[in-house]
Amino acid sequence: MTTDEITPGQLLNISGSYWQACTLHAGVRLEIFTVIGEDQVTGEEIARRLAGDVRGVTTLLNALAAMDLLTKQGEQYANTEMSKTFLVKGSPRYIGYILMHHHYLLESWSRLHEAVTSGSPVRERPHDDDEKRRESFLMGMFNLGMGLAPRVASQINLEGRHHLLDLGGGPGTYAIHFCLANPELKGTVYDLATTRPFALRTIEQFSLADRIDFMAGNYLENHIEGSYDVAWLSHILHGESPEECQDIIRKVVAVLEPGGLILIHDFILENTLDGPLFPALFSLNMLLGTRKGRSYAEKQIMEMLDGAGVREIRRISFQGPNDSGIIVGYV
Repeated sequence: MTTDEITPGQLLNISGSYWQACTLHAGVRLEIFTVIGEDQVTGEEIARRLAGDVRGVTTLLNALAAMDLLTKQGEQYANTEMSKTFLVKGSPRYIGYILMHHHYLLESWSRLHEAVTSGSPVRERPHDDDEKRRESFLMGMFNLGMGLAPRVASQINLEGRHHLLDLGGGPGTYAIHFCLANPELKGTVYDLATTRPFALRTIEQFSLADRIDFMAGNYLENHIEGSYDVAWLSHILHGESPEECQDIIRKVVAVLEPGGLILIHDFILENTLDGPLFPALFSLNMLLGTRKGRSYAEKQIMEMLDGAGVREIRRISFQGPNDSGIIVGYV
């Protein structure tokens, strides 16, 4: 879109887009979609089930219907097929946790101007101290990973590989799907100790406790134990400074066997740093919540790998949601 095509109406739509986001978040937080389930229900009945105010609940229901997230016939509301699939707890494709993670970020985004002028974060990492926020973040990563990890595992050939390091692997989603796709592979999920219960729960869900273990540690402060022939680093570099990223990659290379494969998955900017849109916006999200984190360009990630002695570095022909990409190399 050129500048001449942008109208005041479009600018107002951009400015007010958070209204719809907050409406969706309220619906998820109140579990309205889950409460409705397969039923067709009046606003009064939904308010009763929620122990909520009838006017408040029906106003929200009407807005959700206007957003095509609910249907309304007469005085009765029902879930759309999309809402049943993605917004009802218990659905295997539920994404409510990541939506709640976005909700918890809202307050800091309203203070973006402060972070820009100070160069310092205005929020703590949202999942560090609060149990609900930690659950939203980790299970949100699980939600997203469950949609993407099977596709990644089917496109990356790990035949003949024996031990995967899933660094900063959270609930272990990628380790799980790499192991499902490669019966001879075992995995180690390396993450903070607070992540252990979520990881063990999801690993057990897939009956892989005999092939995937969990190692507690902080990859910025601690060494990585063990020996591996493949390492997966998904969405961890963007939280750290260039120097810290370089150090993380060196630590990983140090525990990879000769011929070992390193794969970096992240939101990747163009080398000019001004696109694509989501990685550029995500870099602002890192400004809000980290000391020196940011989105990185393809060239920057390749230079980090090269600086750690990685060879045959290339970007594979994969494009994930929000312009995530994968860069690979060998040691």
